[in-house]
Amino acid sequence: MAVKEILLLGNPLLYKKCEEVYFTELSQIKSHITDLHDTLIDFHNRYNCGRAIAAPQIGLMKRLIYMYIDKPVVFINPTLEFTSNETFDVWDDCMSFPNLLVKVKRFKSCKIHFKDINWDNQSMLLEGDLSELLQHEFDHLDGILAVQKAIDKYSFAIKGRAN
Repeated sequence: MAVKEILLLGNPLLYKKCEEVYFTELSQIKSHITDLHDTLIDFHNRYNCGRAIAAPQIGLMKRLIYMYIDKPVVFINPTLEFTSNETFDVWDDCMSFPNLLVKVKRFKSCKIHFKDINWDNQSMLLEGDLSELLQHEFDHLDGILAVQKAIDKYSFAIKGRAN
C-alpha cells in the first residue's frame, strides 16, 4: 500500500499550476495512480468521505485526477466544458482541509474531456454533485482551492456546523 501524505491548506505546492502528462510518462503515471487510489481509500476509511483526489494533493504536479465511486476512473490531462450557465451553491469540503467547509458556486453540469489510462480520448457528462466534484478536483490542477472561491466572507464553517 502506498498511502501518501495529503498536503494541507497553506502548502505552497497546492497553489501551483500542474504540468501536462505526456504519453512517454504513462508507465510512471500508473504507479502514481496506485498511490492516489491508496491515499483516497485510506482517507475515506479514516474520515468516511472522499470520492476523488487530484495529483497535486500528494505533491505530484501533474494534470491527473483519480475518482472512485462505484469503480475507479482516471482523468489524464482533463479539460472542462460548461454545458449550462446554471449554477448552485454548495458547501465544499476538501482532503487538504478536512475539517473546514467552504460555500462556493459551481456549475450544475459540465462535460469533462480526458485521456484514460490507455491514452484513449474520453468524455463524460456530469450533473449535480459529480459536476461539483470534478470542478473541485479540476481547480486543484490549476492551483485553485475552494477557499479562494468562497462566495463571501461568511462562507466558511467547521464540519458539522454548516447551515
